[in-house]
Amino acid sequence: MIETERLLLRPLGVSDVDAFVDLHADPQVNRFVGTYSHQQALERLTAIERQWTERGHGLCAIELKSNGEFIGRSGLQYWEQFDEVELGWTLRADHWGHGYATEAAQACLDWGFANLDADYFTALVRPGNEASVKVAERLGFTPRREDHLHDRPVTVYALGRPTNVPA
Repeated sequence: MIETERLLLRPLGVSDVDAFVDLHADPQVNRFVGTYSHQQALERLTAIERQWTERGHGLCAIELKSNGEFIGRSGLQYWEQFDEVELGWTLRADHWGHGYATEAAQACLDWGFANLDADYFTALVRPGNEASVKVAERLGFTPRREDHLHDRPVTVYALGRPTNVPA
């Protein structure tokens, strides 16, 4: 569990299936991250649980400390095709504009550099997702390359390990 001023982050799991499907059902959200059927969400969440077990990191549920409401997901996703770990964030649209994405992503980033032996993390941003570009830039990420994920173009942003954080 990671705690910030306003948020609690905990590993996502299959018990989050309904909230996960609901998050991705919103057209404003799924424009960049896609939708999930109940079965697809169960498969994705099972893979997330497996990554936590096998790699010691993964995606987290983001909950408001004030009331426990599930408002999105953030965390560290290993992509085998890139051999890189991505910092990602997806929030319910009704919680955009409050700084939650940056707060959650910063907490995951700090945790990642403190606990993982990574020289850098990436952030994969689809064309047109200006809100995620702003979050990435606020966190200190800069564009590294253009690539493809699931046959769709992405800009790969990267942030190197801070010099004051040992590997």
